[in-house]
Amino acid sequence: MVYASADPSTAILEVAVHTGFDALDMVPHVLTCFEVLDPGQIHVVQPEDVPNPVWLSSASASPNQQKFADSLLAQHPFVLIPSAVTRHSWNLLVSCELADGKYQLVSQERFGLDTRLIRC
Repeated sequence: MVYASADPSTAILEVAVHTGFDALDMVPHVLTCFEVLDPGQIHVVQPEDVPNPVWLSSASASPNQQKFADSLLAQHPFVLIPSAVTRHSWNLLVSCELADGKYQLVSQERFGLDTRLIRC
């Protein structure tokens, strides 16, 4: 699974929430921009479609939350879901297997974390 966002700053925050800023600073990452060839293949999950509204808060992810996402990604190549990190943003989850050939790469660049985000 790939976590994607419409803008790099939201994507960085999403990765940092799951792995921490240290991982972004110590493990090479790549920012990728791509276009979904058929937007009709994007399954949109509205806030009211999420079984537990707490999942859309900053609470720790539960195993059931992961199962919910896994189930969606088993059925859909792309899943658009509200972000729990930034309330006015959405995340695009991508099933690497199902999305193969359904998107076009626009650009890729090596990511470098602003080191001011690392705690001393």
